[in-house]
Amino acid sequence: MNPILIAAIVVASIGAVCAVMLVVASKLFAVEENEKYNKIREALPGANCGACGYAGCDGYAKALCEEEGIKANLCVPGGDAASKAISEALGVSFEEVEEQVAVIHCYGDCNHTSVKMDYMGIQSCEAAKLMYGGYGKCLFGCIGLGDCVSVCPQKAICIENGIAHIDTRKCIGCGLCAKTCPRGIIEIMADKERVLVTCNSREKGAAVKKKCTNGCIGCKMCEKKCPAGAIKVENNLAKIDYSLCTNCGECAKNCPVGCILVSDFEGLHNYKPKNEEV
Repeated sequence: MNPILIAAIVVASIGAVCAVMLVVASKLFAVEENEKYNKIREALPGANCGACGYAGCDGYAKALCEEEGIKANLCVPGGDAASKAISEALGVSFEEVEEQVAVIHCYGDCNHTSVKMDYMGIQSCEAAKLMYGGYGKCLFGCIGLGDCVSVCPQKAICIENGIAHIDTRKCIGCGLCAKTCPRGIIEIMADKERVLVTCNSREKGAAVKKKCTNGCIGCKMCEKKCPAGAIKVENNLAKIDYSLCTNCGECAKNCPVGCILVSDFEGLHNYKPKNEEV
């Protein structure tokens, strides 16, 4: 018999046997798809940010399907739309999501502070921090090399005038920037809040003045003037208790250095351009 024909028959036979084995294996080891899981997973945005407390969207979806008592409104980036779809898939009542945004506790830009050295290393905040705490005079402020910019899925962060700025109207509150910032100056807060301390320094007032004209000097004027008792100076830095804050703005009016900001921080899920407002 022709050797080529024999080889072809052998190869074809092996292929047929393997095909049969694969078909049998696919039947024996098949994993049934959970329709509920698929619906939940489709409702989640896929940011895998961990804001829900689970290891990504897959982990949250799995927990919702397999565990009891897991809330359907834990996905901040997905907002109310995701919560509604998940609630329908699980057959539970809908709960609104508390929309959140990222804010930066630093306004020490080039107009308010300066550098202590020329940094020529890797263009990363994490790397620059290893070099004497960063190249800026303030060891608590924004380093400004954009580690937060690189992880933002919404492109809501930019570096301008030496520091990071967040456009909250693009922000979905995923928290990836806060986890990435080596200084820890980015906070995730409810976007209904309107008051923000734009400083992160724990140094005493005299030292702060030498390094940044926007820095909190711990004078406690804001604490004294707050009618709700929502702001306290701890470790030389003003801190706002948002559970007490009424957004009256008295703290900002009485701050002698102007490091307390009153603004609209509405995030993507709540923000509507004026021409779209009803």
